[in-house]
Amino acid sequence: MKIATYNVENLFDLQKSGHEYKEYIPYTKANWNDKTYKIKLKNISRVIKDINADIIALQEIESLQALKDLRYQLKRDGIYYQYYKIANLKNTTIKVAILSKIPFVYSHEISVMSSYKYRNILEAKFKLNSQYLYLLVNHWKSKAGPESMRVVSAKKLLKRIKELGKDKNIIALGDFNSHYEEYKIFKRKRKHNDTNGITGINNILGTIHNQENANKTHIKAYEFYNLWYDTKKTDRWSYIYRNKKEALDNILITKNLLDKQGIEYIPQSISAFRKEYLFKGKHIYRWQMSRQYIKRHKGKGYSDHIPVVAEFSY
Repeated sequence: MKIATYNVENLFDLQKSGHEYKEYIPYTKANWNDKTYKIKLKNISRVIKDINADIIALQEIESLQALKDLRYQLKRDGIYYQYYKIANLKNTTIKVAILSKIPFVYSHEISVMSSYKYRNILEAKFKLNSQYLYLLVNHWKSKAGPESMRVVSAKKLLKRIKELGKDKNIIALGDFNSHYEEYKIFKRKRKHNDTNGITGINNILGTIHNQENANKTHIKAYEFYNLWYDTKKTDRWSYIYRNKKEALDNILITKNLLDKQGIEYIPQSISAFRKEYLFKGKHIYRWQMSRQYIKRHKGKGYSDHIPVVAEFSY
């Protein structure tokens, strides 16, 4: 079973809701229209089809309509995701979603905070043979905000993990806007460090204690293991910011997925999906916009993030 996460970079529909970024208001000089929207859908569909995951977590989907349009494009391109869900109870500009070939037992949203600055977490439960798997899709506050905002999301996620119980098969994945060793990176970035060195991903979720490869690590209850530690150090990245490689997209698992019974993570199966067409030179071939005052869509490119994929058996 292949599970992936992909920040698709601003998949907005063509309906005017009043929540859009300025350059995504449809049918304006920004050139967001039927033509550019179809190209965006087709390009993102190409990536998702090539990954061919059984379950894929998505970030930066504007609406249920955008998710349905993507799903329809995927179907036309030859890959069918029968089951889908978006976290749309809150009118944030962009949201998290899931496409799945496996049916949900249930899916629901977890409200992090009532403020629109925090995106809801999307939880889905799956039944695989007689075992249950819980997937929690995250998109934490960007680096435009300080670490304290990501800590809030981490604490809410941890609270939910404790409600589910310590012996559950849980995967938390998505765009955490946090490097897998954020606690090292952000010491140099004072504007982010308003938490006295505490990070959401490392300290709150306990990944700081589990830095061996999957065969050696010993995870405690209510701690997560970051799968990036199960691949070569040079491969641990999904994003490039000012020519520096970072791993903002993460797949985290609880100890039950490493106990060699039931649902299991397959060691060394974690990878970033780095097809040649997703790059232009040394840069990720993101969705292209002109640089003039009113940004214009060029109708080229994919996303500023690279998908991350891992495999599990059951």
